[in-house]
Amino acid sequence: MPVIVNPEACQNECGALLVYLDAQRGGIRRSVHGLTEEQARSVPSASALSLAGVLKHVVTGERGWLRVLQGKAGDPKDQMAEWEHTFEPTEDETVEALLALYDEVARETEEAVRALPSLDETFEALRLPWDEGGTRTWRWAVLHLIEEVARHAGHADIIRETIDGKGAFDLVFETGAMPEPDWSVLER
Repeated sequence: MPVIVNPEACQNECGALLVYLDAQRGGIRRSVHGLTEEQARSVPSASALSLAGVLKHVVTGERGWLRVLQGKAGDPKDQMAEWEHTFEPTEDETVEALLALYDEVARETEEAVRALPSLDETFEALRLPWDEGGTRTWRWAVLHLIEEVARHAGHADIIRETIDGKGAFDLVFETGAMPEPDWSVLER
């Protein structure tokens, strides 16, 4: 939650995984809705994270996984160098630019996953400090992306609420991602 995934989009495993991944991406996207660049780059909580930094991190992370999945990852040292700065957007990496890149990366991920004959297809994950690497399925990779984006969407919720008091549901309703429920049904 905070948005209900359309059950019609979950007619098969691939579709279900992609729609749940996109629901979590929506939480990240909504976290920066209506903020100034300065607000999105601010670090208002006990965490060292900004919303712009979280956005950059999930974009870079998904793009990195897509490269690995497609066998285009390159040198693990280059991956580490890129990862080390994923929470630090440069001046050119505005919220608008990062959101556009996120849309592009999301589209590429969806196209790659839908093109698979099966989610049982495998790839070789890189050995990194936090992961031994090895053979993995694309199913594992998509589930991992859902896990990572959901975790960071939670970070974004806290940061956003610290900035202006708007919680995830406020942003869901404000952006039209879901209509505000009829709470009166609870009174019946």
